[in-house]
Amino acid sequence: MKKTVYEALNWASSFLRSHGLEEPAGEWLLRHHLNTNRAALLASFHDEVRDDVWLAFKADVETLTSGIPVQHIIGSESFYGRIFNVSGDVLIPRPETEELVQAVLERLKGTERIVDIGTGSGAIAITLQLESPHTEVTAVDVSEKALNVAKENAKTLGAKVRFKLGDLCRPVKGEYFDVIVSNPPYIPVGDRASLAEQVREYEPELALFAGDDGLAVYRRLALELHEYVHDGSLIALEIGAGQGSAVKQLFQKQFPKATIEVRFDINEKDRIVLIDVRL
Repeated sequence: MKKTVYEALNWASSFLRSHGLEEPAGEWLLRHHLNTNRAALLASFHDEVRDDVWLAFKADVETLTSGIPVQHIIGSESFYGRIFNVSGDVLIPRPETEELVQAVLERLKGTERIVDIGTGSGAIAITLQLESPHTEVTAVDVSEKALNVAKENAKTLGAKVRFKLGDLCRPVKGEYFDVIVSNPPYIPVGDRASLAEQVREYEPELALFAGDDGLAVYRRLALELHEYVHDGSLIALEIGAGQGSAVKQLFQKQFPKATIEVRFDINEKDRIVLIDVRL
């Protein structure tokens, strides 16, 4: 029996709801299989779905019960209005990180040298370069597989980003930056069991966990970033909810003259730390 777009969506919503999964994933998958946007999908509710498309769509919806993120099935995620390729080698870009990008963009004059530490999919570095084209952006990651994803995204989106493989800032030793931005791993190892299965089982551990309290990478950054900043540099960090005070303390100790702001995200959770460096 042929199904309309509406019937296919209705089936997916019911199926996902009965398995305790997020219903919007059904719409994302159908848009993917029909190669269409949301407005066109909603306008085609009474159109019939081809049998081959229906079978492929149905199989992918059922695959979601295994815990695999819908972004890994589709192979992409939207970030700051652009589509980024993703895989199990990188963290799936999240809306909270868009707020970090916006906070940095508010401070840019347009000619800064920027380094993105732990770039993953390249979402931060690529977005900053495309939104402020006269900046010089470098992206660093310790994972070669992650860098390959980021390089592909930069090529697809036409971003001029320099990529470096290595741990934190070590690949750019001897260089100074006007802006250092990072969304490092910040989840305590002990919180592993409380994470959603899609995150725990399918996203890279290297990008998620940071010691017993989630602050391990921030400690290293606070100690090491002196070598890469000058008076007036900006350090912009994404943090886990509830870590604002601790991260501010770590950086205030190492940069006693700095002005440090903890910003809350749209959900009223502390999410961004901005350090205006004074030496």
